[in-house]
Amino acid sequence: MSSVSDPKRVRPAPHQIWRGVRESARSDAFGGLLLVGAAVVALVVANTPASGLYTSVRDAQVAIPALHLDLTVGQWASDGLLAIFFFVVGLELKEEFVAGKLRNPKKAAVPIAAAFGGVAMPAIIYGLIVVLSGQSDGLRGWAIPTATDIAFAVAVLAIVGRGLPTALRIFLLTLAIVDDLIAITIIAIFYTEQLHLVYLLLAIVPLALFALLTRRGITSWWLLFPLGMITWWLVHSSGIHATIAGVLLGFMPPVAATASAHVRVVLDDGEPAYEGIVAHLADQWGIFSTLVAVPVFAFFSAGVVVGGVAGLGKALTDPITLGIVAGLVVGKPIGIVGTAFLLDRLPAFQLDETLGWGDMLGLGFVAGVGFTVSLLVGELAFGPQSVADEHVKIGVLLGSFVAAIVGGLVCARRARARQAVAG
Repeated sequence: MSSVSDPKRVRPAPHQIWRGVRESARSDAFGGLLLVGAAVVALVVANTPASGLYTSVRDAQVAIPALHLDLTVGQWASDGLLAIFFFVVGLELKEEFVAGKLRNPKKAAVPIAAAFGGVAMPAIIYGLIVVLSGQSDGLRGWAIPTATDIAFAVAVLAIVGRGLPTALRIFLLTLAIVDDLIAITIIAIFYTEQLHLVYLLLAIVPLALFALLTRRGITSWWLLFPLGMITWWLVHSSGIHATIAGVLLGFMPPVAATASAHVRVVLDDGEPAYEGIVAHLADQWGIFSTLVAVPVFAFFSAGVVVGGVAGLGKALTDPITLGIVAGLVVGKPIGIVGTAFLLDRLPAFQLDETLGWGDMLGLGFVAGVGFTVSLLVGELAFGPQSVADEHVKIGVLLGSFVAAIVGGLVCARRARARQAVAG
């Protein structure tokens, strides 16, 4: 008989190691720490002598001439890899709308409307600060503080929000998706020089085929992945931010397991079971999203060059920077919580009963973490490498940091209070 110290008995089996990796990848907190860690490393590297190397890698062109794609490494991360994250988020939201907490229209309408409030109020605050300063040219950046960075916001909530209701995460996901849709619409209308409707209409074809295959229970990656890539390419070629393709694809598969659309799985006890296509795809792609797509995106997005104390001080005298910070830190929570509060007073709407207004206040601040889309709007408004664009980056970085810290503290305190009551 083998002894207890026998390596053959104590060494985990490969399938047990893989199961541990899968469980970690499913954890929002683990994914959040990985994302924040990648962002911190990027920020540090970008402000050290290694910044030249970081910039050269991020700005290196990776072209696919046949598809007329000439993107930098950073753009491939923000437009390409992040689309996978949005695909997984779309799958989760589809499940919530069909079988979860958002299937009640009264409850679903509140985060959707709150997203509009969270867009309008930051734009108003930014506009007032810029107008009162007399710098009318800065009004071109009115949409910069309106966006919520869903990846970073969900990460912050996951790290500090253990013990908070699951409805809070669903509220944030819904709000952030609608927020991004609004932001993409704003970019298409106000900041896009030319919108190619032909490409956008052509994207319906692979999208419809993707929906047809998944509704017939076909989940083979070698069929679905090419259709997803074609959809992404057509949406990107239309001039619209390509991550919207991920959301659209995520909303296509069916949620419930049916006779024609299901995946057979084996439970831990060996019993067979059947799960829906949405759950299966979310499980498949969620691991890649958590371990690869989101951290790589964060690393290439967060490398903002602050320029030392002098650069920070100069930026803080610019109304553009101040407007962005105020919009993210003040405008977002006022717009989101205020809209939700007003709607909850009307009989046609209903906030989830597990949420308190302290929870909503924390979420409002966390939603002030604006990054990718905010930086994109800044470049479109003022031009890359301009002085105004550098101040935009500092404003987005500072405003997002303050919003994350304040929101994190509020959410952590709410989580402790709930745990004390429950325990």
